[in-house]
Order: sequence, then C-alpha cells, then structure tokens
Amino acid sequence: MPKTAVTRITHSCHLIEIGGRTFLTDPWFSTRPGYYQGEPIAIGIPDLPRLDGVLISHEHYDHCDLDAFAAYRDRTVPLFVAGTVVEAARKHGFTNVTALAPWQEAEVGGVTITATPAEHGVYEVTFVLRAGSDAVYFAGDTLLIPELAEIPERLGHISVALLPTNGLHIRPADNMQVVMNADEAAELTAVLKPELAVPHHYAFTKGFLGDRLITRSDKNPLRYQDAARDLAPGTSVRIVEPGIRIEL
Repeated sequence: MPKTAVTRITHSCHLIEIGGRTFLTDPWFSTRPGYYQGEPIAIGIPDLPRLDGVLISHEHYDHCDLDAFAAYRDRTVPLFVAGTVVEAARKHGFTNVTALAPWQEAEVGGVTITATPAEHGVYEVTFVLRAGSDAVYFAGDTLLIPELAEIPERLGHISVALLPTNGLHIRPADNMQVVMNADEAAELTAVLKPELAVPHHYAFTKGFLGDRLITRSDKNPLRYQDAARDLAPGTSVRIVEPGIRIEL
C-alpha cells in the first residue's frame, strides 16, 4: 500500500495521502482584511493534484475559502463537510457534497472517512481518515472536549494527528477561548497516542491591530512540542513548514 503522508499548505489546510488517495483539508487560498495566514500558502489552486475528496470542518472563511477554491478544476470532487457548509458549497458549484455528523461515515476508494466531535465558536466537526492500519486525525480548530476521548475507543489506533495549538481567544467576547491551546493539544495527543503529531493553526494573525483588539493567541508551536514531550513521550512531534511533505 502507498505510504501515508501529509503536506502542509498553510494554516489547517493540508494534503493528506492515505490508501493511495489524496484529500485536501479546510481550503484557504486567499486573504482578506483581518485574516492572514501568517505563513506562506505553499501550493496554489492550479498546482493542486487530483483530489479524491475535500474535508471542510466548518464555515469560517479561514477553513472554508469556497470563493477561491471554486477555481479548482473539478467541481465534481467529493466534499465531506459539516452540515452548515452544504448550502454554500452547492452555491459555489460543487455537485458532490456530503454532510457528516459526528460518528457518521463515508467511503472513497477504500478510505473510510469518519466525522468526529468538535466544539468551536460555530458548529464544527473533525475527521478521521482510515485505510488499512493507518489513520489520520484532522482537528480543524476545535477546543479540547471530553468527547474526543472516544475517538480511539470507537475508531482504534490513530497514526497521525493534525492538531491546532494556538488557544485562540476572542477579546470582545469576554476573552472567550475557541481553540485548544498547546497544553490541551498535548493532553489530546496523550489520549490519541499517534506515532506522529503535527501542529497547525498557530501562525494565523488578524494583523497588528486585530491581534491586540480582537484576538489573543499563542503563535509558538514549540510550546506544544515541549508539552507533548512530557505528556505523550511515545509520539514524535514535527513542526512542519508549509510546502513540506512528511511520510509516516
């Protein structure tokens, strides 16, 4: 079987290769005022490979950039999405859109896609992709919630975990936290026990004023690496720059 691999594009947008299939997660290929990746967009839409599926965790622009992604050459590509994304995806011309609620499954060419729980400022799901003995967990930008502990119980071993780490807080909303932080991501790593964990969603910035007036976050992924070393010593943590492909 072909090797399982992950290529970071930017933020929580990745290419995941598993079971000989290629999936894109949470497309974000543009910027707008107040929404900046804080790191390069390593692959443009014209340079994307043929995709076997696209996973979209929720409708926030930095995870669901349908205005830009509508330029992808095949709008019959299967999209597996949170239910709140379905209407927008169809309006952008995508014809094969499937909503998955937590613990619902779909299959693409021998790869099982399972939606898993999440909690964020809006409705969100996370995903597990499984082919044979390999499984990749993709957590868009969820908080750490107790339901995530059910993932290994229900779905078995996780090989690779892609986890947010910036602990984003919304200052005007009583400093409400909406994304897990480095320590919480390390706690989840200890639960999932993957061989490999890759942090994402840490470079995001709302710009000089936005970061001071609207959001507060931790942009240093080394804090997650250090916390995971203590809580999940059996997991290898890789901080991966956009454009870099790593194999399991």
